[in-house]
Amino acid sequence: MKNRYVLILIFLIIASLKVFSQETLKDTTARYAYSTIPEFWAQMNDIFDDPNFGNAEWSVVIQSLETGEYFYKRNEDKLLIPASNLKLFTTAAGLILLGHDYRFKTNLFINGKIDGSVLKGDLVVQGRGDPTISGRFYDDDMLKVYNNWADSLLNLGIDEITGNLIGDDNAFDEQGLGTGWRWDYESNWFAAPSSAISFNDNCVDVIVYVNKETKQPEVKILPNTKYIIVINKVATVPADSTTSINVYRDVGTNVVTVFGTIKNNSDSVKTYVTVNNPTQYAMVVLKDVLKKKGITIDGYPIDVDDISAPLDYSKMVPLFTQYSPPLREIIKVINKNSQNLFAEQLLKTIGLETRGFGSAHNGIAAEYNLFKEMGINPEGMNIVDGSGLSSLNLVTTRQIVTLLSYMYKSKYFIPFYNSLPIAGVDGTLGDRMQNTKAQGRVRAKPGFLENVRALSGYALTGDNEPVAFSIIVNNFIVPVKLAENIQDLVCLRLANFKRK
Repeated sequence: MKNRYVLILIFLIIASLKVFSQETLKDTTARYAYSTIPEFWAQMNDIFDDPNFGNAEWSVVIQSLETGEYFYKRNEDKLLIPASNLKLFTTAAGLILLGHDYRFKTNLFINGKIDGSVLKGDLVVQGRGDPTISGRFYDDDMLKVYNNWADSLLNLGIDEITGNLIGDDNAFDEQGLGTGWRWDYESNWFAAPSSAISFNDNCVDVIVYVNKETKQPEVKILPNTKYIIVINKVATVPADSTTSINVYRDVGTNVVTVFGTIKNNSDSVKTYVTVNNPTQYAMVVLKDVLKKKGITIDGYPIDVDDISAPLDYSKMVPLFTQYSPPLREIIKVINKNSQNLFAEQLLKTIGLETRGFGSAHNGIAAEYNLFKEMGINPEGMNIVDGSGLSSLNLVTTRQIVTLLSYMYKSKYFIPFYNSLPIAGVDGTLGDRMQNTKAQGRVRAKPGFLENVRALSGYALTGDNEPVAFSIIVNNFIVPVKLAENIQDLVCLRLANFKRK
C-alpha cells in the first residue's frame, strides 16, 4: 500500500509538470521491477487514473503470449477509434491472404503492332495497385522504373509510338479517398488518393528556396511536370523570423498554391502535395521520360476512362511486366512509416485478388472472413479503410490483442514483427523510449488522429516473457505528449517487470 501511495504522488508531480523526462521514466519503472500480477494491475490503475484524462476514454489490454494470462485489462470491449493501429489489421490480412512473397504487377501491352522501329498503336499500362513506383525502393530515383521501361522499349527497337499512352486503372474502383476522410485532408500527402496506377505516392515534391541572386523565394517541383500549375505566394522574412511553408491544391484541379514564409538565409524546404487523377499524372510523367530517352510519342497521355471503346486485351501483345518488391518489404513502409497510401493500395489489392475487383468494400469483406478464423467477431467492429485515417473506424483493444496473438502463432509472424517500429530505434517510435530499457524491447504501431492516440504491439518483460498489448485513448484535449508519455511509461514498466 505504501508503494501505491508513492506511485500516486509521482504521477501527481508529473501531471503538474505536463511532461516526463526519460530519466524520470527510467527511475519510476525500475523502482517497481519485481511485482506480482495483482501489484502490476494496481500500478496500471494508478497510471490510467491520471486526472489529465478524467474526461477521456482509455482502453487497454496486456496479455502474456506464453500463458495467456492477462497482465491488465481496462475497457477492453469498448469500441474506440484506432487511428493508424488499423494498419495492423490490413498488413496482417495482406500477409495471410496474399503471402509474404506477393509482388504487385504492372503489365505493359501493345494495342497495335510493331513495324520496324515504330509502334503503330497505343502503349497500354495496366495497373494492379503497385504503390512502389517511386524512389522509395530505388535509391531515391523516382524515375528509375520509368527509365527502365524506356530502356526496354529501346532494346526492342522501338523509338516511336504513333498512338497514346493509356493508363488502365480499372482494376480498382474510382473512390480515391477513403470513406469518412476529412475534406481538408485532400491536399496533404498522408491523404493521397488510391489508384490502380500509382506514381511517386501520388504526390509531387515541392521544394521552396531563396534565389541567391534575387533574394526572392522560388518554388520547384519534382518531377518537373507541366501537369501541375504552381502559384508561388511565399514571402521571405528576416533570419530571426520563422520559416513556415504550406501547400494547397484546389479541389478537383492540379493548381497548387504554395504559401507561407521562408527565412532569407534558410536552406531549401521540401514538402509534398497530392495530385488529382493519379493515373493521368503517371502517364504524363511517363511520356516525359520516354521523350527524354529519344522515343517519340505522337499521341497523348490519357486515363482509360477517356477512351471511347473498352480495351480488349485478347487482341493485344504483352510487352513485359513490372514486379514490385515482396510484400514483406512493403508492409515495413506501411507500419514503420505509417504510410497511408500503401495501406489503401494493399486493402484494395486484397479485394482484387480475392474477389476479382479492387475496392475497399471487397478488401474489408475478405478481411472480415479472416477475422472470424482469428476469433474476432467482425460484427463487433467497424472498418471502412485500410490506413485508419477515417474516424469512422471502430475496434476494441481486445480485438487488436487477439490479432497480435494470432499473428504471434502464425507462420507470418517474423515478417509481421519485423514491419513494426522499434522503440527508440526506427520508424514512428524512433524518438520514443530512447536510452531506456524499453529501447529495442518494444515493437509497436503508434496511431494518431486529433483527440486519438494509440499504441499496440509486442514487448519483452524483464523476464524475457513476450506480451501483446494495446493501449488506446480517445476524446482527450490535453497535449498529445501526455498521452504518449503514459503509453511509454507502461512500455517501460513492462520492460522492467519481473515476476516475484
